[in-house]
Amino acid sequence: MGLFSTIKYILKHPINQKAKAKALWRFIAWQINVRLNPYPIIYSFTERSKLIIARGMTGATGNLYCGLHEFNDMSFLLHFLRDEDLFVDIGANIGSYTVLAAAHTGASVISIEPVRKTFDHLINNLLVNNIRSKVELVNSAVGSTNGFIDFTSDLDTINHVATGRESRTTQVKVQTLDSIVEARRPILLKIDVEGFETEVIKGGEGVLLSKNLMAVIIELNGSGARYGYDEKGIDQKLRAFGFLPHSYNPMRRIFDSMNLVGGYNTIYLKDVAFALNRVSSAPKFQVLGKVL
Repeated sequence: MGLFSTIKYILKHPINQKAKAKALWRFIAWQINVRLNPYPIIYSFTERSKLIIARGMTGATGNLYCGLHEFNDMSFLLHFLRDEDLFVDIGANIGSYTVLAAAHTGASVISIEPVRKTFDHLINNLLVNNIRSKVELVNSAVGSTNGFIDFTSDLDTINHVATGRESRTTQVKVQTLDSIVEARRPILLKIDVEGFETEVIKGGEGVLLSKNLMAVIIELNGSGARYGYDEKGIDQKLRAFGFLPHSYNPMRRIFDSMNLVGGYNTIYLKDVAFALNRVSSAPKFQVLGKVL
């Protein structure tokens, strides 16, 4: 994301609507900090969680600028999860969603990240939040079969399964979602695998058929085209499993059904009444001084 796109994103973010000057100052202050201070900082994420942020961490710095980088989806997770739940974070990166789930809501997490350097950042974020016992870590990609696969290693939040055109890659282990989760029954999945979602779903039909699974947060941004996948197929598959696409309004704690999907993260719900009861009864959380 270029400079002007970043600033536009910051100013349009819902949390920053009434505090644009403060948001711009956070951006400027961070740019100054990374030029003078080579070390990571520990950022107060929500009132119950922290995040280690270093230069070049795109998603993490988005949280610093805007409180919640992916506002609707992260707010949904914070309102939806309870401490007795199991959440599976597929494509965890440095662990923003994992930290929110385990440190803030108290849920148990299976956190899956294939790139070793990023995985090490994920571990550090668990340690700084004292939630290592709440999280099962899996240093692996997720696909339709078990084995090994080439993966990009220097693209931060957009690392992905290599297509053969990338020059800097590393070989990583790949496992099916069903083989990772086994007999456990998560209530929520997050799938952010930069276009490899179709393969994740192929290898996770047992999990997706579980009666316990109530929601899926999935990235649908068109990147599946690099592997020859059409996101309409993902939508059709999730609908066949009983999930329907919705958007979430964290301010009002309501869902709206969607007809068109693609271009952004989407929340798929199996039981809207169940989800609505969860989010409406959830305690409030605070981020950047805003209570939601």
